[in-house]
Amino acid sequence: MQEKKKKIKVAHIITRLIIGGAQENTLYTVDSLQKDPRFEVVLVSGETMGPEGKLYETGEFKLERLYVTKGLTREISPFNDLKALFDLYNYFKREKFDIVHTHSSKAGIIGRIAAYFARVPKIYHTVHGLPFHDYEKAWRNFIFITLERFCALLSTRILTVCRTMTRKCLEKGIGRKNKYKTVYSGMDIERYSPTMDENTVKEKRKELGIPEDAKVFVKVARLFELKGHEYVIDIAKDIVDEHPEAFFVFVGDGILRSELENAVKEAGLEKNFLFTGLVPPSDVPFFIELSDSVIHTSLREGLARVIPQGFLMGKPVISFDVDGAWELVRNNETGFLVPEKDIISLKKAVKEVIEDYPKAKEMALEGQRICREIYPY
Repeated sequence: MQEKKKKIKVAHIITRLIIGGAQENTLYTVDSLQKDPRFEVVLVSGETMGPEGKLYETGEFKLERLYVTKGLTREISPFNDLKALFDLYNYFKREKFDIVHTHSSKAGIIGRIAAYFARVPKIYHTVHGLPFHDYEKAWRNFIFITLERFCALLSTRILTVCRTMTRKCLEKGIGRKNKYKTVYSGMDIERYSPTMDENTVKEKRKELGIPEDAKVFVKVARLFELKGHEYVIDIAKDIVDEHPEAFFVFVGDGILRSELENAVKEAGLEKNFLFTGLVPPSDVPFFIELSDSVIHTSLREGLARVIPQGFLMGKPVISFDVDGAWELVRNNETGFLVPEKDIISLKKAVKEVIEDYPKAKEMALEGQRICREIYPY
């Protein structure tokens, strides 16, 4: 009788399972492994709290095994960090994983150290975004860079969601080039294929209170620091004065919602903005399809998933030139790449989309072609 082949045991670990790009990417990976009979996979996460929602409760992903470790939080906390480290060490030791694959900075640091001391044979890490950046305090940047350098020594392989992440890590002395590989975050590209005709789009817009003749710009992001919603609000008054049909949709929720809603009211722009609140990832294609253009003004990202999502829908994309955005948004070729915080250039790009939509659409279709080649899940 032939002996049954032992399955490869894999643990994926991420700090939080909020509704976000890194989390969605991680769950796609776990979902794929769960369908492969060669693997036994478990997802490990810290406790998920806050207004950003819980991705595993949306019903889109069925997790066969989820282990929640207490103490693993986004914030630096020596007590909780040590608590999570010892808990993960004991868990990895007990389960005897063949591979531990970490995601996000906090889980990446604690998870890799725990896996190393638990003698896990293979340790992988994916860089979705960097914990050190120009908007962070110097002492925190120093801590993160030092820890990332150390953890790179423990890593079998480091994956990045865009080439820019690899370059920035190497510039800070984090690992060697031969350890890195860029893997763009796959997604179900058929989900981002238009499904509504023009009349249906008009009906759905009407249901949401969006004027029939509106030029709709959608921003998909948590209402959180460094996501850049304020830059959209800053330009909206001038845009609406020239083009009253301009309309802006913020898809997502977060701790800054009240502050942003008040800013819109103070500018007298309530009729030109819609805050959708928290929506599951399955509803994101709907809001992109209802729009005329995607606008992305975050100040730090790896490579925001909404950029390829917008292109896949054939929508013109306007983005700040941050991190990996340039790899897809090639200025005046596939979309509009704007220097970060440059309000004048941002305003100009929005006006160009409104005033010459056929040209913007033509560029978007080139972006669509590129994304269809590199983003299939």
